[in-house]
Amino acid sequence: MNRKRYPIGIQDFEKLRQNGYHYVDKTAFVHQLATGGSYYFLSRPRRFGKSLLVSTLKAYFEGKRELFKGLDMEHLEETWMEYPIFHLDLNIARYDTPESLNGILNNTLTQWEKRYGNEPSETSLALRFAGVVRRACEQTGRRVVILVDEYDKPLLQAIGDETLLQTYRDMLKPFYGVLKTMDGCIHFALLTGVTKFGKVSVFSDLNNLKDISMDRRYLSLCGITEAELHRDFEDDIRELAEAEGVTPEEMSEKLRHYYDGYHFAANTEGLYNPFSLLNAFASKEIRSYWFETGTPTYLVELLQQSCYDLRQITEEETNVSVLDSIFTDNNPLPVIYQSGYLTIKGYDKRFGLYRLGFPNKEVEEGFMDFLVPYYTPINKQKSAFEIGRFVREIETGDTDAFFTRLRSFFADVPYELAADRERHYQNVLFIVFRLIGFYTQVEYHTGQGRVDLILQTPDYVYIMELKLDGTAEEALRQIEEKGYALPFGSDTRRVLKIGVNFSRETRNIERWIVR
Repeated sequence: MNRKRYPIGIQDFEKLRQNGYHYVDKTAFVHQLATGGSYYFLSRPRRFGKSLLVSTLKAYFEGKRELFKGLDMEHLEETWMEYPIFHLDLNIARYDTPESLNGILNNTLTQWEKRYGNEPSETSLALRFAGVVRRACEQTGRRVVILVDEYDKPLLQAIGDETLLQTYRDMLKPFYGVLKTMDGCIHFALLTGVTKFGKVSVFSDLNNLKDISMDRRYLSLCGITEAELHRDFEDDIRELAEAEGVTPEEMSEKLRHYYDGYHFAANTEGLYNPFSLLNAFASKEIRSYWFETGTPTYLVELLQQSCYDLRQITEEETNVSVLDSIFTDNNPLPVIYQSGYLTIKGYDKRFGLYRLGFPNKEVEEGFMDFLVPYYTPINKQKSAFEIGRFVREIETGDTDAFFTRLRSFFADVPYELAADRERHYQNVLFIVFRLIGFYTQVEYHTGQGRVDLILQTPDYVYIMELKLDGTAEEALRQIEEKGYALPFGSDTRRVLKIGVNFSRETRNIERWIVR
């Protein structure tokens, strides 16, 4: 029986190696980074291995050769040297006030100053940082290594509070500016995060910082490739397959469907989410592990602030300048992409447009389920129960029960949530039908135009057209005139055409007709 120790939640490379946890060898990339440049920035979604990467670099620059025995690094590095290291981890606190960020920076600097000293004239955070960097270089005779993990955590927690966000920018910009002003004392620097605030604010003066987030040479620096999966986890795939009663080949496909599909550049192989993959192997169960660790509320705040049309999320096309930007011009798309909820699905080279989509089923289903309590009156605990009732009604052809339930669903929506009523109706329906679609089949387009939705089960085909302040008769007439049902003319299943009308006055479904 496989007795592999999975490093779930283990972010310290030394602990991982000394305690016999399995490590997917990324040290060839570490060596390439360390010897190929000096200043790097890497953006990756949460739980993708950024902290472990930082810890691996720390062990390498500390000269801990014994930790790399049996890994690629053992054969790549000939001269092991120890450098003074400044490691700042901003993932350890909640940043709800300026004092919280100031406290973390002050505490970290105090620890560094205990080792390298301080000067009375160094009164600001930036001056203190520059001072310890200079003294460390002078005292050891070697340039320093600076590693910053989750540099953007304070900024992300301040989204929605422009005053606090600007305060954090003003604090961090001169602090990180030390990377440029003290260049002569710095051997290597890596900063990681989820988003790219640095492009326009915090790092705007750091033209020496190389962004490798979309660099093809480093795409699999974090995450697990298909080749790595089968090289390191064949026994695990077989055991998981046995637990779920399928063949290893079927399990490989299921893992791909649930956890693969992250692309950080166009036309490249997909990457698996390491956190979800390792949890599935450890628990012997396919589940949504990534979302169980919590999804940041700033994401919903961005969607609601911008009145984002959720129907667009599976059809977004954009260029690299948007993917590299932050939440600007009321556009939440960059943060949704950088946070890992959307990924690159295709690229139109002629126009320079990236097509985005959900990376896999875990993300799509988890994202929709996460949105339910923010857009509807259903709390998270009851979401699966309510969706299950919708699905059963659809599967048995009980359209009246389905729409009656949907009507009560809207009746309980707080007034303030429905301020932009048409968009809110559209978003709620999108979420509900997307979740139903995980158990049935939902489509949104036909060749004759745009149909609001087609929903298929083993026994029924539902063709629905939705109107706002029109009539159910008009909606039904559109289905007929546009020929939405023609593709199902020879289908053995029962085809139901449904016209639905929403009323602005009642803020609910006014009437539906089934034919």
